[in-house]
Amino acid sequence: MHRMASQPIVIALMGPTGSGKTNFINQLTGTREAKAQHQLKSHTQGVKEFIVNLSKDRQYVFVDTPGFDDTYRSDRDILRTIANWLEEKYRGQVKLSGIIYTHRITDNRMSGSVCKNLDMFARLCGDKAASCVRLVTTMWDKARDKELAKSRESQLVQNFWKPLIDAGARHKRFEDNSARCAWGIVEDLTEGGEALLLQEELVDVARKLNETTAGQALYTQFQKLLHEQKETIKQLQDEAKAQKDPELVKQLEVEQRRLEAELQKTWDEMGKLKIPFMRRIALFFSKKPQSHTINVNAVVS
Repeated sequence: MHRMASQPIVIALMGPTGSGKTNFINQLTGTREAKAQHQLKSHTQGVKEFIVNLSKDRQYVFVDTPGFDDTYRSDRDILRTIANWLEEKYRGQVKLSGIIYTHRITDNRMSGSVCKNLDMFARLCGDKAASCVRLVTTMWDKARDKELAKSRESQLVQNFWKPLIDAGARHKRFEDNSARCAWGIVEDLTEGGEALLLQEELVDVARKLNETTAGQALYTQFQKLLHEQKETIKQLQDEAKAQKDPELVKQLEVEQRRLEAELQKTWDEMGKLKIPFMRRIALFFSKKPQSHTINVNAVVS
C-alpha cells in the first residue's frame, strides 16, 4: 500500500563536494541544476529539497546537502545547516526513508577531505539508521580503467565502508549515469526510516550541537588540524632561518603569515565547539540516545 501525498518519501543525499549528489538528483527529477564553474567549488550552499510526484499518492522529496569541504563556509557552519534541517524534520514527525552517500569511483585515493566527510557522515547517522543508507559509487562512466575501479570498489566495501555495511548499510553502483539506474538505487527506500543519531541527540536528549557525537568529532578534527598547522609554521620558520636568499625568505614569511591566519580561524572554530568541564560531567550522567555511533575512524585514520 502506497503512502498518501501527506507522507512523502524523503531521501537525503550526502557526501563530499563534487561526488555527484546534485547530478544524481538531476537524474531522478529530470531537471538540470546549474553546474559549478569549477569542479572543486561547492555550489550546494544550503539544504535544497526537490519534489517528484510519481502519482497522486506517491511523492518523493530528494534532499541535496553540502559537503564538509565547502569552498566558502566552515565545517561548523555546514554541520549547523544540516543539523537544523534534520532537527526541523524530526520535530515535524518526518523521518528519512533513506540516505544516499556518494563517492567518486574515479578517486585514486582516500584524501583527507573524503575521509573527513565519511567520518562526519557515520557520526551523524548512527547504527539504527544504517539500514536506510545506500553507499553509492558514482562516475563509473568516467572511469577509464574498469578493473582499477573495481579494485577501488572492493577496498571501499571491505575496508573504509565496512563499519557502515556491518551496521546494515548497502553498497550500490550508479553505473551508467541514467535515470533508470538512479531510480533502481532508491526504489526499495520507501518505508519510514529510523531517526538519525544526530536527530536523537538534538531532540530526544536535548543536547546542543557542539555536545553531539558529530560536533565532538568535528572538534577532534580541528584539534588535529591545529597541530598540523603549528608544525607547518615551525618548519617554515626553520627554513626561513636557513635561507640566504632574501626573496625566498620574503616568500616564506608571506606563507607563514597566511598559515598563522588559518591557525587563528581553526582556534576560533575550536572555541565554539568546546564543552566546559562541568557540562561534560553533566552529560556523562544525562539521558543517552538509543542509537550508537559508527566509528570509521580506525579505518580512515
